[in-house]
Amino acid sequence: PSYSGPIVVGDRVFTTQTKDRKFEVVTAHDRETGKRLWEAQWEGAMSVPFFAKANGDWIRSTPAYDDGRLYVGGMRDVLVCLDVETGDVVWKVDFVKSLKSKLPAFGFVCSPLVQGDHVYVQAAGSLVKLDKRSGEVVWQSLKDGGGMFGSAFSSPVLGQVAGREQLLVQTRSTLAGVDPSSGKELWSEKIKAFRGMNILTPTVHNDGVFTSSYGGRSLFFNIAEEDGKLTANESWDNKTQGYMSSPAIIDGHAYLHLRNQRFTCINLETGEIAWTTKPYGKYWSMAASGDKLLALDERGELLLIQADPNEFKLLGTCNVGDNTWAHLAVSGNEVFI
Repeated sequence: PSYSGPIVVGDRVFTTQTKDRKFEVVTAHDRETGKRLWEAQWEGAMSVPFFAKANGDWIRSTPAYDDGRLYVGGMRDVLVCLDVETGDVVWKVDFVKSLKSKLPAFGFVCSPLVQGDHVYVQAAGSLVKLDKRSGEVVWQSLKDGGGMFGSAFSSPVLGQVAGREQLLVQTRSTLAGVDPSSGKELWSEKIKAFRGMNILTPTVHNDGVFTSSYGGRSLFFNIAEEDGKLTANESWDNKTQGYMSSPAIIDGHAYLHLRNQRFTCINLETGEIAWTTKPYGKYWSMAASGDKLLALDERGELLLIQADPNEFKLLGTCNVGDNTWAHLAVSGNEVFI
């Protein structure tokens, strides 16, 4: 049981799970046969608030791979670095202890971002930069306190916006751009959401950033430099509300699964809603390739969709399970679920 998606590296597939409501387990599988090659585990389970328990108290963060190391976020606000050949722990950081922060009520959620010599995570009620070799904290930014209404549901991404490389980060209340070198906040905008449910990963399009929140709206901000400072200007908003599924962007359109379980297409230049479908499941994960989309519905249905702003074109479906909250992985012509 896991919310965390599998990741594929060469001839191996790595998965995470919560076991016996006590342990978090990482498993390396042979890509061809599924054979278990090694397992690593640590005590790390926790119980989330009652209104979020319906689908399980499971590990949430999908790991990241880089240069022979696997970076895994554990629910109790820990980040563990594993050797991919052996499963041995290279280093482990407990943010509650090291940064004196509150335990996040919903657990560590974000997927680690590895860039250059560093790894970036939304943990300890903040954005944290660590040395990827040692786990040493380099800086901490965007502090919101953690606990029930802090600690992000989103994941950081690196983008080139308004001529500046920056980390695009969504906290429970704020969308921001952060300098990756210094941790300095370059710009920020408050995002309205029910119970701080800003869950989508920020999406860069040209010199702007798209987001959508549960209990709020869909928004697009143009980022520009004025007098040496970056500013965010709202270009448009509309009534659609995203939930947990980050959108796929194809040819200037956002394909987005909504809080009301429908799927919609939004023109990112104008905010115009091109079309909206019937309801599907509560959650989708999506992968895009060219003008095609694969979408995994939480009811276990895999959908192949033609990306077309003129109409919803469902090319085919395949039933692959009955309760699939973990993100799908695509590698070559193979899909891992």
